[in-house]
Amino acid sequence: MAAAPLVLLDLDGTLTDSGPGIFACAADAFRTLGLPVPTAAELRTFVGPPIADSFRAHGVPADRVRDAVTAYRAAFVAGGMYDNAVFDGIPEALRRLRADGCRLVVATSKPQVYAEPICARFGLDVLVDGVFGAPPDDVPSTKADVIAAALAAIGDWSRGTTVMVGDREHDAAGAAAHGLRCVGVSWGYAGHGELERAGAVEVVDSPSALVATVRRLVGLTD
Repeated sequence: MAAAPLVLLDLDGTLTDSGPGIFACAADAFRTLGLPVPTAAELRTFVGPPIADSFRAHGVPADRVRDAVTAYRAAFVAGGMYDNAVFDGIPEALRRLRADGCRLVVATSKPQVYAEPICARFGLDVLVDGVFGAPPDDVPSTKADVIAAALAAIGDWSRGTTVMVGDREHDAAGAAAHGLRCVGVSWGYAGHGELERAGAVEVVDSPSALVATVRRLVGLTD
């Protein structure tokens, strides 16, 4: 019997608008370290990649990245992680895909220890079949690594009926590392043309369009 379609879902910028909390916590970390706070446009790029990578990319010296992450997490667990909201239309889209027989799992570069309570707080945990996050901040990890862990845990899946859904280039690159297609969403934090350049097979503009695109790509028909 063929495996049921599998949809891997990014969290930040795809299911939830976590930007406000991430921006505030990152800015707080720069201030704590006595470093210039990046511009609003630069802070937008913090949504998606592992947080240590973002600090390195924005001028934090290598020997201070750990301190920056520690300061960020202090603000994050103090409340920043819940300065967040589910995008309109996402719950309905997830319900539709599950009703159509898709298995849905979150695959996020956010550490698992934070991803699970965030999904629970916003009611996403009951709409998906699992939540897979990254290891702790001090363990190097990529989106490809997270996807690998999710696929290994699921076991029964097929490339032809599996897609990754995300809002940043890291999602497309992680999917490509496993020979999977990535559907990009335009409501997240990608720069102009970022998803297309990274290899997303399509970019959709609404949760309803996401449902239609995923159904077509995994071979579901009415």
